[in-house]
Amino acid sequence: MRKKISALLGILIIVSMVLAACAKPTPEKVVVTKEVQVKVTAAPQKEKQVVFAVYQEPQILNPFIATQTVAQDAYAFVIEGLIDVDDNGNYFPRLATEVPTIANGGVSKDGLTVTYHLQKGVKWSDGQPFTCDDVQFTWKAVTTPKSGAVNTSGFDKIDSVTCPDKYTAVVKYKEFYAPYLTEFITILPKHATGKPEDMQKWVYNWHPIGTGPFKMAEWVSGDHITFVKNENYRDYPAKPHLDKVIFRIIPSREVGKALIRSGEVDILWDLSEADVPEFKNNKDIVINMRPGPLSERLLLNLADPTIDATDDPLHHPHWALGDLRVRQAIQYAIDKKFIVDKLLYGLAPVGTTELNIGWPKANIPPSEYNPDKAKQLLKDAGWIDKDGDGIRECHGCKYAKEGRPLRLKLQTTTGNKLREDCEQVLIDMLQKVGVQLYIENVPSSVLFGSWASGAFRKHGKFDILMYTTSYNVDPQAHVEGYFASWNMPTQANHGRGFNYSRWIDPQADAAIKEAGSTPDLAQRKAAYQKAMERIAIGIPHLYLYSRAQIQLTRKRVQGFKVNPWTQQSWNAADWNVSN
Repeated sequence: MRKKISALLGILIIVSMVLAACAKPTPEKVVVTKEVQVKVTAAPQKEKQVVFAVYQEPQILNPFIATQTVAQDAYAFVIEGLIDVDDNGNYFPRLATEVPTIANGGVSKDGLTVTYHLQKGVKWSDGQPFTCDDVQFTWKAVTTPKSGAVNTSGFDKIDSVTCPDKYTAVVKYKEFYAPYLTEFITILPKHATGKPEDMQKWVYNWHPIGTGPFKMAEWVSGDHITFVKNENYRDYPAKPHLDKVIFRIIPSREVGKALIRSGEVDILWDLSEADVPEFKNNKDIVINMRPGPLSERLLLNLADPTIDATDDPLHHPHWALGDLRVRQAIQYAIDKKFIVDKLLYGLAPVGTTELNIGWPKANIPPSEYNPDKAKQLLKDAGWIDKDGDGIRECHGCKYAKEGRPLRLKLQTTTGNKLREDCEQVLIDMLQKVGVQLYIENVPSSVLFGSWASGAFRKHGKFDILMYTTSYNVDPQAHVEGYFASWNMPTQANHGRGFNYSRWIDPQADAAIKEAGSTPDLAQRKAAYQKAMERIAIGIPHLYLYSRAQIQLTRKRVQGFKVNPWTQQSWNAADWNVSN
């Protein structure tokens, strides 16, 4: 009898709890993250979600300050632009109604005026309307000298952005700029940011407001970022299909591989060719792999690393790497084919140049592996091992003090076993010619940090960095950002640009300008070829191997498409999961 009464009471309690839950509003909790308080509605039952594992943590989510690939893949869940690029490299409209061309009247015959017709009724995730004012504000914010925006390529060629009405943006250029369609890939919300000169301090940087399919709910540093369905998304409720995406921050790729095997994560970010054989026969996991414009490289500092962000590397050269002969010797000492064959199972091409795929692909032959030439060059440059310890010292070298050993610091991101293995191989190869490398790896957020954070890459306080970067379907902004002499980050330009090598080459500068100044693709390709040839001669970057875009997904994930030209979250509105 007591058991029956207890069971009856239990049923009554459960029923009363259900009725109470239905009668009360959904509870809220406050999550404090990155010094921002965010209200998060409690999750409904049986929600659709995926866990997207990344082995790096974003430092910042403002698209005009962030320089990490992982940050770009994170903010693309939230932030959109007027135009975007699909997985086949074709432009398509996002917030614009169409891609402007001469044929549809969106581009003037001289190419100096571009008119964007904006979608009506679009709202930011906080419910405020999206209008031309936001397009105009984006241009003004990026070009404000003290904003700290990292790349103004193209924006600085715009003379004005005007708004004839709320849904029309007219962009007038001072001179023709070939990749004009790449300018407004992301748009800032005027009402939810702040003064352009205060951009580095905006709350938006860590809690962005966007027009995309998701909005950011919480950011627990070192653990995860949660994106939830944006009820103000223009295609809601049909899209997005998912209720939630958890951007899970993990220690390393190796941990991620174990988690995706066990089913604890659904998507694993940024795999390499070395990881492919492990998953070839796994029926529960899909290998999403496409050739991409990515190159793993050594980025060499040509300027004195003891001077903060010098803009005069010719008069303040790096004590060793400022001498071209030393850079040439390092390249001769590296057997790139051995690295590809032993570490990447021969699945990646040997690196030769920045532009390795697509219409601007350059024809640059592979560098020669020749340790004897490396030794002779180092000897000619005044680097000789007189004390017999296996490490060369300066004896009549150009820039270092007499007797200084040729010992260079090599740095890359933590949590990447392939890079750590590659570092060990490089140490052995360089040791054979008398160059000593030592390792000092750091988290991605430190290596790829912003100017304002004091990141040593931005401020030029390093010897050699190793990482991957890639260009867009139109490479102009990337090539100009990394290799034009006017894009060295300095105090005067508030850290703009990506020319971290602080490389100056007038011929390359001229070719880069030419490539961006004409609509003729053949002429542009020829100009890029000249620029790539100058890079091959000057060796500000030393290319190890070209990489494919490789992401793993569990079979339950639907709609995921690798895009070699933009963020991997580019079509997150179409993602879904099967039961």
